[in-house]
Amino acid sequence: MSLTLPITDVTPDDWRMAAHLRPLIRTLRPALTDADFDRFAVEAHAQGLVFTAAYDGDGTCLAVATHRVLATSRGRILFVDDLVTDPGHRRAGTGARLVAHLTARARDARCDAVELDSGVTNHAAHRFYHARRMRITALHLALDLTGGPGAFAAPRPPLDHPRRT
Repeated sequence: MSLTLPITDVTPDDWRMAAHLRPLIRTLRPALTDADFDRFAVEAHAQGLVFTAAYDGDGTCLAVATHRVLATSRGRILFVDDLVTDPGHRRAGTGARLVAHLTARARDARCDAVELDSGVTNHAAHRFYHARRMRITALHLALDLTGGPGAFAAPRPPLDHPRRT
């Protein structure tokens, strides 16, 4: 791999979103259908999510990161929602270069930190992030409101009634 790695932002209306980014994100999130991904990409982009892809010199998409700058009580952060490298191109330095790119963007945006969540069983990713001097600073908790298997979901009030607090 050359020392330069073309890294570019891709918007939902760009043909590369469906052709390159969607398949890679779905390796990380296999339950996401093509249609679900397309809806997610449009809605999340409108909310400020940026889709950044790393390509090789032949135009093959090697890795994708989705991220946004957030103002939080902890300061400005560049939050990485997803970061995935094509399984056939892992351990070639692409993910590290993409993290370095995101870190530079965070500095340019005057962020105080780069943060992300990583699944508790994704030990290979944990090793990768620790090697980039990232540390565990929080435990992410979630309450599933969809009523799916194993979820605790309170009955939803009808839409014409205000939600009780």
